[in-house]
Amino acid sequence: MAEIVLNVQVRERAGTGGARQTRREGLVPGVLYGGDKAPVAIAVKSGEFHKALHTGKLLGHLVTLKYGEETQPVIAKDVQFHPVTDNPIHFDLFRVGEHELIRISVPVHFRNHEASPGLKRGGALNVNLHELELMVPADQIPEEVVIDLTGLEIGASVRGSDVKLPAGAQLTAHHRDATVASVATSSAMQSADAGAEGGAS
Repeated sequence: MAEIVLNVQVRERAGTGGARQTRREGLVPGVLYGGDKAPVAIAVKSGEFHKALHTGKLLGHLVTLKYGEETQPVIAKDVQFHPVTDNPIHFDLFRVGEHELIRISVPVHFRNHEASPGLKRGGALNVNLHELELMVPADQIPEEVVIDLTGLEIGASVRGSDVKLPAGAQLTAHHRDATVASVATSSAMQSADAGAEGGAS
């Protein structure tokens, strides 16, 4: 099961007024939805929610929701923050089966920049997608998708279908053919080329 356990309370009042009252009581309001059940207005103690948030394993991960003696796996789908204080003011949890296939966006990170001939020559890495949308079992959501830049020359591009995914994960259709990143001529290289051409004339 998930590493994080959120002890929730059921809120009697939904809506803006209810959420405001919940926050005054030292709780973060949220909504549990999904599956074949109706949405439920819930809340978590502010300190506990902050602690879960700061692990970095709350948003987009499998979390255990605990209500009294009942537990169930959920995905933390969204957290809204106050624009000034940056404190969490609302969250959404989505009901899932522990091994259920779900659609979720996962961050993309790049490695081995120094092993790309194009980047070593002064090229620029243009990143089109900072996240890839995957279909993946709820209990196997990866922290990241890593793209290896080894061997990439200027003009080379990485498409979604080129990306090596963790076991059990697959790309959704609209990201399969999308260009994730490319190695392009940098503005510095273009200036150098222009200067060389000017000198030649």
